[in-house]
Amino acid sequence: MDAVSPPRVHRAEVQFWTAVEVARFLEVIRDSLYYPVFYLALYTGMRRSELLGLRWSDVDLFLGQLSIDRGLHVVRGGDVIFTQPKSTKSRRTVALSPATVLMLRDHKKEVQQRYNLFGVVLTDQDFVFAHMDGTPLLPNSVSHAWIRLVRIAGVKPISFHGARHTHASLMLKQGIHPKVVQERLGHSTIAITLDTYSHVAPGLQETAARRFDEALDAAYNEGVVETVG
Repeated sequence: MDAVSPPRVHRAEVQFWTAVEVARFLEVIRDSLYYPVFYLALYTGMRRSELLGLRWSDVDLFLGQLSIDRGLHVVRGGDVIFTQPKSTKSRRTVALSPATVLMLRDHKKEVQQRYNLFGVVLTDQDFVFAHMDGTPLLPNSVSHAWIRLVRIAGVKPISFHGARHTHASLMLKQGIHPKVVQERLGHSTIAITLDTYSHVAPGLQETAARRFDEALDAAYNEGVVETVG
């Protein structure tokens, strides 16, 4: 008797924005308390728990990078806990763009000024994203704020996790090697990255073919390839 193949499991549709939608969203929410955390989510692809567990000691604004080694979660009863990354790949260092470094510098300056009003000193152990009293932003509050601000911005409705998908999709469309995207997202294997973002694969194929042509055309034009015979 022939073996019956198991039913194919279809992944949920990956929601993401175009670069234009990202720019519009960030411009509209610029004055929001949540602007810094949503900006960093879109520019790094970090998970919600990783963003909320981030401390200033994890951020190096001189070298332009941050370290991820924990996540913040709220368990039943309302207690806040911190968990270690599920895999060694999730524990990682993420390079920051110059624009992201400037954003975080401005954000830190604003937080310091706010703390000064209450006679409180900002330390490296304080949360990067927190309420006025220094307590961390909570996951559900952040997700609800995201939904509300997305609606206000008038862009395509996607979940907060869609910010992570947006970062990965835009990088891949820009021709960034999937291995780099895997490292930034903290996927355990590159296969997960390629499988999750298979919708970008056709564009990657076209880009690769075009660049191969360009490389060979350049060689011919520069006379590198000599006629044989």
